[in-house]
Amino acid sequence: MGTAYIIDASRTPRGRGKKDKGALSGIHPQELLAQTLNDLAEKAKIDKKDVDDVIVGCVTQAGEQGASVARNAVLAANWPEEVTGVTLNRFCGSGLQSVNFAAMGVMSGQQDLVVGGGVESMSRVPMGSDNAGIDGNNMVLREKLIQVPQGISADLIATMEGFTREDVDAFALESQKKAAEAIEKGWFDKSFFPVKDPKTGDVVLTKDEHPRPETTLESLAGLNPAFERMGGMQMGPNGESIDELALKRYPDVKEIHHVHTAGNSSGIVDGAAAVLLASEKYLKDSGVKARAKIRTVATIGAEPVIMLTAPTPASQRALKMAGMEAKDIDLWEINEAFATVPLQTIKNLDIDPAKVNVVGGAIALGHPLGATGAMLLQTAIDELERRDLNTALITLCIGGGMGIATIIERV
Repeated sequence: MGTAYIIDASRTPRGRGKKDKGALSGIHPQELLAQTLNDLAEKAKIDKKDVDDVIVGCVTQAGEQGASVARNAVLAANWPEEVTGVTLNRFCGSGLQSVNFAAMGVMSGQQDLVVGGGVESMSRVPMGSDNAGIDGNNMVLREKLIQVPQGISADLIATMEGFTREDVDAFALESQKKAAEAIEKGWFDKSFFPVKDPKTGDVVLTKDEHPRPETTLESLAGLNPAFERMGGMQMGPNGESIDELALKRYPDVKEIHHVHTAGNSSGIVDGAAAVLLASEKYLKDSGVKARAKIRTVATIGAEPVIMLTAPTPASQRALKMAGMEAKDIDLWEINEAFATVPLQTIKNLDIDPAKVNVVGGAIALGHPLGATGAMLLQTAIDELERRDLNTALITLCIGGGMGIATIIERV
């Protein structure tokens, strides 16, 4: 099996995912991705016609994000018509899955140069725009298994693990502090490019828009639980509340403690990211240098009601394939969908918290669903280089009870 090398990566700054309020809300998602592709090609100094495929994660594939946003972004970027594009959906793991599929194409020997990445305009195509609900509105499946919203699952995990409101707020504050330091010291500056209005050419965003460096424990404590009211809503066939439906799977839990708020959960943002992967043959023929390589990739399923616990077994699977243990990893990027997810993964794998999300995560920076995994991988490469370290593991929880993990190594 061949090796998949990471030549470079690029992303947009994350814009607030609110219509008419975020700086990127006026930009079509195809255009966000098109500009990202062009910035990546410029950074990597490649001939665009050499690219075998562009694989793109996008969760809400409706409206402007339908019609294969990958192929249309390639065309919007004025890339050669011969370059193909495909869009996939593995929920929040889509961006990393796209990179992993690109790596698989290279490692198999079938492709030499592939882009993996993602895009999500949450301001223009809000969550739920596909009218699919949690389970695609499949009533046959729903009779077998009633899934619940992720916020309920996050609060259920926190309840079972004994994570208090103070615990998740403290984690959220650290995310904001680390992101603020990274922004102040310019650690993200080479990661993204200025996004322009494609019609006027005016620059609309030059930095991540979501972080709140003024956050304090007091301000976090003042926020109301985001999912408590939802948990009391009747959704079951016999009038059960959503909380009661979740607890049917976990009868030993008496009640769910709702600890997650807008302040300790991931932010809704717009953004795009792209990662360029190449074979050893391409590197030799082109003279292009690689920054890192893919060691192993893994996915795994877990119980779908609690839903968000699979980063632990996904990471364990990737580590086992690499012949490594958790302590061998220098840096971890564990997506902060909710504070309880990295907290549980840290606890389960006995990870040094100082190695986790070292420049903040989605609580501070935001979570542009289909793009996040590629962004986290790029962050890991940047921080490995800046800190002169060697290995990183990137992992995300995924809807439906799945997890994904990728181990990378500097070259």
